[in-house]
Amino acid sequence: MDLKFIKGFFLRYAFLTLLLPIGLNLLAQTPRIRPATEKLAIDTAKAAADTIKKNDGELETEVQYNAEDSIRYDLKDQNIVHLYGKARIKYGDFELDADYIRLDQKNNTIFSTGRKDTKSGRYRGRPIFKQGSEPPVTTDSLTYNFKTKKAYIYQIHTEVEGGFIQARKSKKNIYDEVSLKDAIYTTCNLEHPHFGIHLTRGLVTDKQIVTGPAYLVIEDIPFPLGIPFGFFPKSNKRASGIMLPTFGEEANRGFFLRELGWYFGINDYWDATLRGSIYSKGSYETSVDARYRKNYKYDGNLQFRFASTKNFNAVEGTDAFKRANKDFHLNWGHSQRQEANPGTTFSAQVDLGTSAYFSNTGAGGSYDINQVTRNSMSSNISYGKTFADGRVNFTSSLTHRQDLSTKQVYLGLPQFNLSVATFNPLDSKTRAGEQKWYQRIAVGYSLQGENSIDAQESELFSKQGFKKLRTGMQHNIPVNLSLNVLKYLQFSTGVQYNERWYLQSIRKNTLQFNDGIYRPNTPLVIDTISGFNRVYDYSLNSGFSTKFYGLVPFKKGKIAAIRHVVTPSLGFSYRPDFSQNKYGYYGLVEENNTLRRYSYYESSIYGSPGAGRSAGINFSVDNNIEAKRREKTSTAGSDTTKSTNGSQADKMPIIQGLSFSGFYNFVADSFKLSTISISGRTSFFKQKLGLNFGGTFDPYQTDINGRRVDRYSLSRGKLARLTDFRLSTDFSLNSTALSERSKKLEGQQDNKNLTPQQQQELNMISRNPNAFVDFNVPWNISASYSLNFSKQFDTQVRRFRSIVTNTLNFNGDLSVTPKWKVQYSSGYDFQRSEISYTQFSIYRDLHCWDLNINWIPFGNFRSYSVDLKVKASILQDLKLSKRRTFMDNY
Repeated sequence: MDLKFIKGFFLRYAFLTLLLPIGLNLLAQTPRIRPATEKLAIDTAKAAADTIKKNDGELETEVQYNAEDSIRYDLKDQNIVHLYGKARIKYGDFELDADYIRLDQKNNTIFSTGRKDTKSGRYRGRPIFKQGSEPPVTTDSLTYNFKTKKAYIYQIHTEVEGGFIQARKSKKNIYDEVSLKDAIYTTCNLEHPHFGIHLTRGLVTDKQIVTGPAYLVIEDIPFPLGIPFGFFPKSNKRASGIMLPTFGEEANRGFFLRELGWYFGINDYWDATLRGSIYSKGSYETSVDARYRKNYKYDGNLQFRFASTKNFNAVEGTDAFKRANKDFHLNWGHSQRQEANPGTTFSAQVDLGTSAYFSNTGAGGSYDINQVTRNSMSSNISYGKTFADGRVNFTSSLTHRQDLSTKQVYLGLPQFNLSVATFNPLDSKTRAGEQKWYQRIAVGYSLQGENSIDAQESELFSKQGFKKLRTGMQHNIPVNLSLNVLKYLQFSTGVQYNERWYLQSIRKNTLQFNDGIYRPNTPLVIDTISGFNRVYDYSLNSGFSTKFYGLVPFKKGKIAAIRHVVTPSLGFSYRPDFSQNKYGYYGLVEENNTLRRYSYYESSIYGSPGAGRSAGINFSVDNNIEAKRREKTSTAGSDTTKSTNGSQADKMPIIQGLSFSGFYNFVADSFKLSTISISGRTSFFKQKLGLNFGGTFDPYQTDINGRRVDRYSLSRGKLARLTDFRLSTDFSLNSTALSERSKKLEGQQDNKNLTPQQQQELNMISRNPNAFVDFNVPWNISASYSLNFSKQFDTQVRRFRSIVTNTLNFNGDLSVTPKWKVQYSSGYDFQRSEISYTQFSIYRDLHCWDLNINWIPFGNFRSYSVDLKVKASILQDLKLSKRRTFMDNY
């Protein structure tokens, strides 16, 4: 039998079995006419309304009615009332609005209908009824008996949880049973839907749903596959059930049965899905997805995946082929509502696993190229609490960072911080008037603690890994004083005291004696010494800062003036030499016949006190230059100011920040002046083009071996030597694309009804701007470029050689028609002189369906995929896919 026929048969079977139970269960939620004894609070009618008071043995509450156009009583039978124009009736929790309503007070019946517009020919004012908290239902006409509780509904339309139900005729009896005829369930919101499940007949009760023949209809074409009848239990709770698999073939892992599983509807707060996949060449995968939520308190999701993948590159029959790669991936997200426990916060975002999981499994079978090519993972679990009316804050966290390329893992187990808000100990609570200078003295305190392991992935749970455990605590006590001096100068001074507590220290030794004979140049030995160690240091600092302006006006031209803002600062700092023997923090070790001083705590978490005395001046200058451009009229929403000639001018930044900084150490033996750092940023074309740059200048000369010598470059007539420079820029020719994307993503972040798969897709969109499709933005072009320049001494030619690295990435999209969108992302590798990773995506909006085509034309991950799926989230598994992935050796 043809394999395509078998595959098509299973796809259609899965289509029906997935869609039909969902539709029928939602159909069971169709609002029903409740007995009059079920009383709910109702709003008072806005217009003046007549009432029919209840009679004993008949109606159990009064009927309220009104109409915007007119209310007319029948001349032959005064018990019949005609309501015209936005007519409205209330009876208990039953509400009905329609263009026309006829009320028969004698027989306790109502009849409602709309009207046909003579000009447009449209049917307007359809009856809309609502019962209690159930969603409203639209019909063409309705007949209801208050006494017998029977109703006849013609051409019903209603929406329930993203699905739409239509029925040509339905009837409700006194037992709350609803009979349907010629009904259809769909997720298309049109009056004439593009697709749906057609039910010839059906009966809905409180406990079950019974249907006659049902079949699938797409574009008015009925599919030949269907069911002769259906019998489904109906429950208001979550129901457990089987999750149907998908079938296919991979070149590397063979034929597969993927995502076969079981859904566990545990209770209203928990649910979970257990899935499994098997491959004909011996690989398999399992996964557990769980969600939990408690209203107004917390919610979260947990995903765990395990895979055993055969090494398909090994030769069959060898040991390498028999061994399988064991990989796992864990993702846990938890968030707590602020009002659930005021003053306490708890959140978790865990993303960890083996480094080869995404590449070996094709990102869990999703073949998401952004997941397959990712090179890092990170996690954070944090807890926080405030004390003493917010003056004391405590936070703790468990952190994890993982480099997937080097397989290096960092674990923080745990980290904590206790901080006390800055206070003025010499200030009086009963003080009247301004503070005296000594009352401005401010004191703070903070305590940090950390336990961490930085090791290879294979060493984490071994003895070698635990030997790399580092533990420490650090106390920080800053004392500061800030004053205004001579009106224009800001003076600040302070003392910083730091104390570290360690449980480990190191000793280095290369001096070995054997039989009383000294043997130099022996291998370096590093011993770890356990025990409590107290290490402290302190420093003094003071400084002045101010700000002055320069303005150059222009009488003619588009530029009204240029303003230059300069912010200089000058400070003095002092720190003792903590490498002296009296402190006991440093020792000596011989390397290459030379004694070198080292710190016992150089590998500790918070480091060691600095070596060498420091007493010097630190200086920096920050510049901001902007122009004021003349405009005849001010632009709405812009930052405007009056120019010198009275016309309007708006600000145009030229340089938003150009800074120079350095340090001069008076007590240093050599190289007293540090390198000079420069950095700046600016933007052009109304913030569409951003530019950042920075670099380092060395004021000292070098010898013929490229080593620095203690002589200034000025002695040779040069100001300084540029050692490195960096430049980065990015621009977007349609900035509204990014703002619209951000607004829509923010609106979805707070949606607590997202499934784990939808949340994962939302996170992927947040990381990848090109994954977001917005047909309201006609086009967008974005690009980024970075350049790094440095100088490295070449020992062969004995001169400095320039090293330049640069990268270019660009992406964008284009709406070819209002329903077609093309997206692209690519770049250029200047080192290899070739185009880097490139991807094209084509989207087609099919109203209630989406067509998505992804294509990676070349490279290691060349592949393509075609997905046709329903937009509605309730039918997210209803899709047809065709793909050729990079794992198929395409």
